[in-house]
Amino acid sequence: MTRKLTLPDTHSLAERSEDGRLYAPSAARNMGYICDLVAEHAPETGTALEIASGSGEHVCALAHRLPGLHWQPSDPDPERRRSIDMHAHAAGLSNIAPAIDLNAALPGWSQTHGGQDLILLVNLLHLIPEPDVKAVIAEAAQALSKGGIFVIYGPFLRDGETTSEGDAKFDASLRAQDPAIGYKDDWDVIDWLQSNWLDLVQVVEMPANNLAFVARRP
Repeated sequence: MTRKLTLPDTHSLAERSEDGRLYAPSAARNMGYICDLVAEHAPETGTALEIASGSGEHVCALAHRLPGLHWQPSDPDPERRRSIDMHAHAAGLSNIAPAIDLNAALPGWSQTHGGQDLILLVNLLHLIPEPDVKAVIAEAAQALSKGGIFVIYGPFLRDGETTSEGDAKFDASLRAQDPAIGYKDDWDVIDWLQSNWLDLVQVVEMPANNLAFVARRP
């Protein structure tokens, strides 16, 4: 969760504005689709945790779209936490807590941040090794309240294969930097969710060859 990657141009890195806020072009492109997906499955009220919130654009859009949820953004990078808080302040949103320092691959955080009615994870699993992915899913499963929803979004393999030339190149570039990272297979993700006693609600094909997994704690 703290590794530094020199990502290729196909991965949209965050850009810094004059006031220090970060903006990710990819966030702008997928914002509406993610908001629609989360709104379809999220409870009307309760607590929501976003893992690896990045620039903070997603959590602000979701807090505006779902005002009945109190959002807790998180990120292990202090620069990104500052950006998240600045975006929330600029938007005048009262249902976003200050961003917290959370490395979701470390064990035990579910004991401190449990009782979540919704947990969201966007565009992270292809950037971390498989053991970290399993740890994130296991902790998230424990952090959910009964009936809580876990939404994962990002690029994934389908039956072990990429679905476009661009994805194949991006996956190969990630693995060239670190053989332990890269796209995870959709069936593996389903297995990891179910092995942590989560019920698979839906697997959704998203734009730009992305995929979303929606799971619920019984």
